[in-house]
Amino acid sequence: MQKFKPGDTAYIIENNLNITRVQVRTFSGGFYLLRLSTTGGGTRLREDRLFATWEEAEAELKERKKKRNR
Repeated sequence: MQKFKPGDTAYIIENNLNITRVQVRTFSGGFYLLRLSTTGGGTRLREDRLFATWEEAEAELKERKKKRNR
């Protein structure tokens, strides 16, 4: 079952550095088609790469940074 619906706002982590706000366009074949709000471009990602809030994405980014520094 899909977590996000078309028109929802979500957040992604780009290049393990930046959090970017995206808009969900469609869901098909286990992938979400997303419109990037910064460039107007788009991408397709699986659900586990999407976060519902900025805070969730920020917490994940901090965890990734901790793992890299070990």
